[in-house]
Amino acid sequence: MVTIEGCPWDPCNLSRRVLAIMVSSMARQMRNALPVTRGIDVRSLRLAHHDRRTLWLRLLAALILFLSFPVHRAQAQTVPLPQLQSADPFMADLFHRSRSTGMVVVVVRDHETWMQSYGQTYPGSHQKPNADSLIRLCSLTKIMTTDLLVKLVDDGRVSLSDPLQKFAPHNVTVPVRTVTGQSGRPITLRDLATHTAGFPREIAYPAGDSGHFTFPDYSFRWQWLPGYRLRFLPGTAAHYSNIGFDLLADALALAAGKPYPQLFADRIAKPLGLRDTTLSPTPGQCARLLVGARNEGRCADTTAAAGSGGMYSTANDMTRWLKYLLGLPGVPVHQDPAATATYIPASELRWTQGIGRAGVPNGIGLGWVHINQPDDPTMIIEKTGGGAGYTTYIALNPARHIGIFVAATQDLHAGPEVFRESNDLLIYLAGLTPVLGDSMDLAGEDNQSDVQMRDAALHQHNKNAPRPRLTRQITHTSVAAAVQ
Repeated sequence: MVTIEGCPWDPCNLSRRVLAIMVSSMARQMRNALPVTRGIDVRSLRLAHHDRRTLWLRLLAALILFLSFPVHRAQAQTVPLPQLQSADPFMADLFHRSRSTGMVVVVVRDHETWMQSYGQTYPGSHQKPNADSLIRLCSLTKIMTTDLLVKLVDDGRVSLSDPLQKFAPHNVTVPVRTVTGQSGRPITLRDLATHTAGFPREIAYPAGDSGHFTFPDYSFRWQWLPGYRLRFLPGTAAHYSNIGFDLLADALALAAGKPYPQLFADRIAKPLGLRDTTLSPTPGQCARLLVGARNEGRCADTTAAAGSGGMYSTANDMTRWLKYLLGLPGVPVHQDPAATATYIPASELRWTQGIGRAGVPNGIGLGWVHINQPDDPTMIIEKTGGGAGYTTYIALNPARHIGIFVAATQDLHAGPEVFRESNDLLIYLAGLTPVLGDSMDLAGEDNQSDVQMRDAALHQHNKNAPRPRLTRQITHTSVAAAVQ
């Protein structure tokens, strides 16, 4: 039995239906070809006899076609999926090429889980990372924020169409005017969750050694907001924005009537049993933090960036998170599918910037990016992360109930390679042949800072615009060779 988009599809049942249609059609033709008893000449009789013989030959061919279906079906069912542990040499090679200090990888597929680590917990430790090593999730934090958004929508506390102004502090006016003087509709929670509000990537960075994801805080960002002019009218383009997700987290906390860390603990961490996923790590947890060759700052409370990038976690917790996302056994609750749905087809936007680091986006979800067409078995739902000396990545292939999580204390430019090759591996382990061409190519966007927009850094979605030049194609054979 094969499943496509959740519907069972049996080749034998299909062949029977096709055969029934063919036989019915042939019977009608044979009936029409039979001669009448009176008023028929010899030529007509010969023609009718010839037509009947042709139709019988077609029926015989159809029967042969029908009998061949079970054979192919049996052969397809005997082809095993690649073993998850076959990913080890591939990821070991990727780790060495990425020049990371340490790396952890988790793959879940149906009832199976594979977890592996590489390198050291910090330079010179000579200790491999393990399932309880603390990791900065960086921007993977955003898909936890949008998970809370969907829960509060389901509760009736918020709506995706709610304007941000509804949750703004007293005397704070959310901007509606762009840098070119245009005015549009108000910014909504949906705009914040899909990077389409018109906000910049960052507005400020922490000073000195105060640590990553500790600034700007609540007071700073809401004081900054009224004087800002939007980059574009909300909903018309997508520009990756961390500040947008921190404002979203502020709105959710207000709607829930509790501080954001408590909201996260009550609705995600406790129900799922995530013991080490937190914004406020203890000294004991900080002692387990993976550190790269360039120590990017101390382990600290990151509530200031609760919505955008401040979350810490472990491989153990991320295993449970993957199962939660994919609806797999082993966790007490599962995610609402609305949290990973496509909300904006990329083709409806003027352009996108900063969201295509793992592949050209086909659709934008609530914090997620969709690669490939929805009806393509190789469709991937992904989220990239990076910063504070880390590269992080999560990708799902819902068609085959498989997902991957990767975190590495990385070289500055290792991220795109990790993202793309994790996609390769995911599709290989799903037992699928990747779509070649433009399915997961990468245009090499600059996603490190809020730089001036350049044509080379944009994914244009005008129907008449040229496609981005293919810089890398996914190849099934490259993955297979690495794991053999």
